[in-house]
Amino acid sequence: MAKRTDIKKVLIIGSGPIVIGQAAEFDYAGTQACLALKEEGYEVILCNSNPATIMTDTSIADKVYMEPLTLEYIAKILRYERPDAIVPGIGGQTGLNLAMQLEKKGVLRECRVELLGTPFTSIERAEDRELFKEMCQSIGEPVIPSRITYNLEEAKAAAKEIGYPVVLRPAFTLGGTGGGFAYNEEELIEVGLNGFRLSPVHQVLVEKSVKGYKEIEFEVMRDSNDHAITICGMENVDPVGVHTGDSIVVAPILSLSDHDLKMLNDSAIKIIRELKIEGGCNVQFALHPTTSEYYLIEVNPRVSRSSALASKASGYPIASVTAKIALGMALEEIPVAGGTAAIEPSLDYIVAKFPRFPFDKFATAPNLLGTQMKATGEVMGIGATLEECMLKSVRSLENGAHHLSLPRFDGMDDDSLWRYINEFRADGIFAITELIRRGARIDKLAEVTMITPLFLESLKKITDMEEVLAGKAGDLTALKEAKQMGFADRTIADLWHTNELKVWKMRREAGIVPNFPMVDTLHTGTYIPYLYSSYNLENASIRTEKKKIVVLGAGPIRIGQGVEFDYSTVHAVQTIRRNGYEAIIINNNPETVSTDYKTSDKLYFEPLTPEDVMNVIDFEQPEGVITSLGGQTAINLAQPLMERGVKLIGTDCAAIERAENRDSFEKILKQLGIPQPQGRAVTNIEEGVSTALRTGRQSHANRGQRTAAAPLSEGGRGNRRRQARPGGPLHPGQGGGGGRHL
Repeated sequence: MAKRTDIKKVLIIGSGPIVIGQAAEFDYAGTQACLALKEEGYEVILCNSNPATIMTDTSIADKVYMEPLTLEYIAKILRYERPDAIVPGIGGQTGLNLAMQLEKKGVLRECRVELLGTPFTSIERAEDRELFKEMCQSIGEPVIPSRITYNLEEAKAAAKEIGYPVVLRPAFTLGGTGGGFAYNEEELIEVGLNGFRLSPVHQVLVEKSVKGYKEIEFEVMRDSNDHAITICGMENVDPVGVHTGDSIVVAPILSLSDHDLKMLNDSAIKIIRELKIEGGCNVQFALHPTTSEYYLIEVNPRVSRSSALASKASGYPIASVTAKIALGMALEEIPVAGGTAAIEPSLDYIVAKFPRFPFDKFATAPNLLGTQMKATGEVMGIGATLEECMLKSVRSLENGAHHLSLPRFDGMDDDSLWRYINEFRADGIFAITELIRRGARIDKLAEVTMITPLFLESLKKITDMEEVLAGKAGDLTALKEAKQMGFADRTIADLWHTNELKVWKMRREAGIVPNFPMVDTLHTGTYIPYLYSSYNLENASIRTEKKKIVVLGAGPIRIGQGVEFDYSTVHAVQTIRRNGYEAIIINNNPETVSTDYKTSDKLYFEPLTPEDVMNVIDFEQPEGVITSLGGQTAINLAQPLMERGVKLIGTDCAAIERAENRDSFEKILKQLGIPQPQGRAVTNIEEGVSTALRTGRQSHANRGQRTAAAPLSEGGRGNRRRQARPGGPLHPGQGGGGGRHL
């Protein structure tokens, strides 16, 4: 089929603000979709309410409506713009739910707007728990014993019939919101009340718990000709019971037999065909850890966080292809990486995704994991081996760890560690590795954690290498083997009781440096400027003679550092390219627009550490590096890069020091005569308390002096403190706001 010629104008609905469960992945998907539609000559109208994203930049769509994502506002835009069609499923659950509401309320019919791609009935069958269950049963696909319920009494009865423990899954919610496990009726009431409240259709699936099964995902793609392919198979390290967004995920699938792999892959293709989904689709399975028994968990008939991960893991642009399929194009008509979208990607490397949690900001909150997503973002490491990509992911997290080790577990006794890993925890992988370090048996750990032994054995290889390094300080053979396994210079320095800079210099002098292989999963022979470092594979990066600028990205999405820094990174790259330089991005976040290899001239998918960034700089020899646009992540790299002789472009270390260092900033304000609040930088609690008391007394004294010297007066600044009218309270326009009515 060729693309539709009867359609001229298309509306895309965004995903709104970044929330846990819906982050930068939809900025990436929406941006890809808008650009794909414009590329095919369509006028694109975008509605989104998030000012921080590149998606709402005026260069992405022909028109951008910065409006609330509600039925009322979208309906107004449809009635005014009169687009020919709307593409659902690009704006996550928010966009999908709005498209469904517009259909049900008759707004699409009223405005003669066509729902492109996956039909309304298919979305409903995938999202509605009861319809989904009926569909699976009709085609002989095994589903977990469950019942659809619409109130708490029905949920109680269902749980008694099925048998505890059960898992509750509200319909049409995002990231498992409102769901959870219940081991008894008391827990069911607590979870159920919340689930019914949050489900827009007040529907909750009560399902038999299969906690501990292996969780396997497939990202599949289908066009309107019923041509379906698998983009990427992914395996959760954590078992069923942890939301996939909170789990460590590995691709390709490593631990399954050929039989089980084909069985689940065939099932995923069968499902997408039965649902008649047009575009990308995520299918999740629960597989018994020792048999071939499996159940279908759920299907996302839209792009998701897993879709973004699968896109970056495979180099296959899922959202872009989905948008073009929605316009009637067949897979073989859509160009991708020197081939077509009909070619199934094949990975010759391994990726590991690690979730980024907000518990550093909420230190007193329990870091227990379940069916509701708690991760704010994620990072991805690419390598030749599982150990290499996992260790690259760990040092990309920016949680204080540069290796599979955290100080909090060093002083914890064995019994406490075993109790700690008995539940799903955000930092459980570090506690498990510490137990392996102390000699814990793999079979016992597998029994307690329900993690597949293959992954635990990988952790054992890492701890074994730690022992080798500790006994061979300065040995170049051990150094090379450690680097091939993915060890950071800093980790080796700690084990050798030296500093990172010395290890870095020793390694470079010995010629132990990484190569930069290419992400080329379609194997068409086309050069793809999507690169990663490895000490195990051959180099594929082509270094040009063109002048180059490196821009450092912002790393994972977390509280305080969101998609706004990806926006600035992308704009920097666009400016660099317009001015005739080669623009190179280094970043490690699979959700973002900056890690789409088409955004820059070259993308290095790497941890944002001094060592990993220097590896790229040593190879590329750029004119300079920009560290001021990737948020605190990039800013923190400025000083160590400068110490290694790197030229910084734009704001330099001296300027950063003056702005970031409290004492330096205070001196500048004094020099400029700019008033500032009383204060002082402190380094411990005791000093903080005494400074607060002293500062409070000084502020009180100063306030008294100012009051005596400058009383309230008619027409002066004191007029901002207005009096209430006699006999009544303050009225609108009166009081501290400085309103117009006196």
